[in-house]
Amino acid sequence: MIGLSEIEHAARRIAGHVVRTPTVPSPGLTELLGVPVTVKLELLQRTGSFKARGATAKLLALDGAERAAGVVAVSGGNHAIAVAVMAGALDVKATVVMPRSAPRRAVEVATDAGATVRLTDGMDAAFALMSELQRDGLTLVHPFDDPVVLAGQGTVGLEFAEDAEPLTDVLVSIGGGALISGVAAALRARWPRVRIWGVETEGAEAMSAALAAGGPVPVPLGSVVSTLSAPTASRLTYEHVAALVTDVLVVPDADAVRGVLDLADHAKVWAEPAAGCLVPAARRVLDRVGPDARLGLVLCGGNATTADVAALADRFGLR
Repeated sequence: MIGLSEIEHAARRIAGHVVRTPTVPSPGLTELLGVPVTVKLELLQRTGSFKARGATAKLLALDGAERAAGVVAVSGGNHAIAVAVMAGALDVKATVVMPRSAPRRAVEVATDAGATVRLTDGMDAAFALMSELQRDGLTLVHPFDDPVVLAGQGTVGLEFAEDAEPLTDVLVSIGGGALISGVAAALRARWPRVRIWGVETEGAEAMSAALAAGGPVPVPLGSVVSTLSAPTASRLTYEHVAALVTDVLVVPDADAVRGVLDLADHAKVWAEPAAGCLVPAARRVLDRVGPDARLGLVLCGGNATTADVAALADRFGLR
């Protein structure tokens, strides 16, 4: 289990390389949900998502031989962007593997950052190619199955606890689970009674399946939210979630897209569906905990174009 000391060490390591993103009350979401809401704006992070934190922590921890070999990463979008951009900034050669369903912008940004981009037919094939390239000698920067990456993502929670008044409930999106694992470790160390809620979308339910099975299991992927679509959780992230998270909620894709529109209309921020899913989940949390809650939302990323969201809104009949 990653503790507060490892997260604090990661914070010192990545300081100056990433943004200390704003933690602010959201009057619009407070009015929409009927309870005080505070948001952590990781969509304003360098590379557009929290992923820059873990990628930077890992890249800075590599030894000379690992750096010289070059790194490989697998991603539904945001981790690829983060590794490509931060590796370029640190003069490390990067290869990123993504499924063809990944957002076009992710492919373009990673390519423009100087990374070699490899596309596959699906996320399972992407993870398989990642493992092959690692065996060929590249240094792995895993999106979630790495304690250094997890501690880096945990700096989100560390800043949240330092910059916000104590909250009763914090909602965090789950893909492979490094973000919620790190955030939960930091927040539970600072606010022992806080409840942490994970949120997945239907068809991207790796952590829900792991909790039901008592450990990580492969899951079929069918969500439009590629940035949450991990084919399995890891033992590392599963153990953190099982120990520290109150529950994991699953919302339909359409509700996640509606959440993007709600965030734009009410919170005045442009998020991606991986963050939009928190809005419908927050309503379900309030049904369970009551009206005295003080909510925190980690808005994990904003790497969706207006065209992406418009197309999804049309697909689900939301416009």
